[in-house]
Amino acid sequence: MKSKLLILLLLNIMAGVLYAQTKTVTGVVVDELDAPIPGVNVVVSGTTNGTITDFDGKYTIKMNDGDKLMFSFIGYNSVTLPVSGNTLDVKLEPEFTALDEVVAVGYGTQKRKDITGSVASVSSDVLAAVPVASASEALTGKMAGVQITTTEGSPDADVVIRVRGGGSITGDNTPLYIVDGFPVSSISDIAASDIESIDVLKDASSTAIYGSRGANGVILVTTKNGKEGKTSVSYNAYYSWKKVAKTLDVLDSYDYASWNYEHAMLEANKSDEINPDDYTKYFGNFQDMDQYKGIPTNDWQDLTFGRIGHTFNHNLSITGGVEKFKYNFSYSNINDKAIMEMSSFRRDNVTLKLGAKPHSRVGVDFSVRFAKTKVNGSGANESKTEASSADSRLKHAVLFTPFPVDGLTNVSADDSDPSSSLYNPVENLADNDQVRVRTNYNLAGSVSYEFIDGFTLKAEVGYDDYKQNTNRFYGRTTYFVRNSA
Repeated sequence: MKSKLLILLLLNIMAGVLYAQTKTVTGVVVDELDAPIPGVNVVVSGTTNGTITDFDGKYTIKMNDGDKLMFSFIGYNSVTLPVSGNTLDVKLEPEFTALDEVVAVGYGTQKRKDITGSVASVSSDVLAAVPVASASEALTGKMAGVQITTTEGSPDADVVIRVRGGGSITGDNTPLYIVDGFPVSSISDIAASDIESIDVLKDASSTAIYGSRGANGVILVTTKNGKEGKTSVSYNAYYSWKKVAKTLDVLDSYDYASWNYEHAMLEANKSDEINPDDYTKYFGNFQDMDQYKGIPTNDWQDLTFGRIGHTFNHNLSITGGVEKFKYNFSYSNINDKAIMEMSSFRRDNVTLKLGAKPHSRVGVDFSVRFAKTKVNGSGANESKTEASSADSRLKHAVLFTPFPVDGLTNVSADDSDPSSSLYNPVENLADNDQVRVRTNYNLAGSVSYEFIDGFTLKAEVGYDDYKQNTNRFYGRTTYFVRNSA
């Protein structure tokens, strides 16, 4: 009887010890924004004992004293923590992969170390750090083997991109632009803030999938997608001023009149057939040169290119979503007042991207891009077929007489060459007035299905609409009017 009582006593003691070693732990798992994360795996380290968090990020699990809990979720860094009490709240941090470690190519994505071809990449951080009107300008000087030049300093000037120089003497050397899988004619109307990364394929092995269209290189643009998590709203803006850094030294009124008189006498001494009066009829004789002293001098460089310009650029983005549906909306606006009179630039961009995953192997994506650009002014040179700089506002601003005369006066005295005529730069600027308005709509959609792991079939469809309306005024000082009379 005593033996039975002793055994029962020992069993009770052991049960009490075991009961003291087992406990129930509860807690909440949140993300970096303190939003609950459903579906997080919570496992006792080194065992198969585990559970997952509910819709509110809460979990309950039984474990022994001294055990550790491991928390893991896709897209977040896994953590393993000791448990000292009965409650353990955890915050998971997102897992970031540097963009330069993975590069998008025509046939998918590859790790940079595995790429055999020549590829240059620029991330969104680099683009956002450069306050420019277009993504094309932001690439300047960022990629080896990619030359980017701007035809002139006017708003919306053409940006020429060449990958490893020109490959054709007579043909077009423009590279192929691919935005989110679809070919486009230009990337100048895409806001730099909407771009996630830009990859440039520079050799034949990388561009073989595009055929002859990729002969001059391929520029792959990936725009930003929605991200899983709590809705995030961000706003960025910058404001800048600009002015001409340096102008050329020019003659004042007195020195200009004296130079013309000396030039007339020099030419008359060279040939008896030249009448000095043809040169001095605008400036008088040498005895009259003193009359030009004290006359106000027009600095045409300042009157044409001397105003203080400004640029205001701002963008708003809203992104978020859950595991099966993500969205990204952005609006960007840039307003640029150029340093040249009668010149300005404005562009509005609206972008919406939606991504859904109704099934673990099925994905649906849809995107809409809209851009409207308005450009005032015709730039520093008139667009024409002849090769001279006859209508260059910069040329007139430097060489034109510094005191008021008839705006149509030919001060070069070479009537046989129309391109040598100089005109009042301000009048010539008004005679080349131009307003351009262009709109661009881009719709794209895709459906993908993963048959087996690593093998996905994807169908894509896109629509691109581009319209431009140009209103141009040609005055009497323009090359077009002078040669059409």
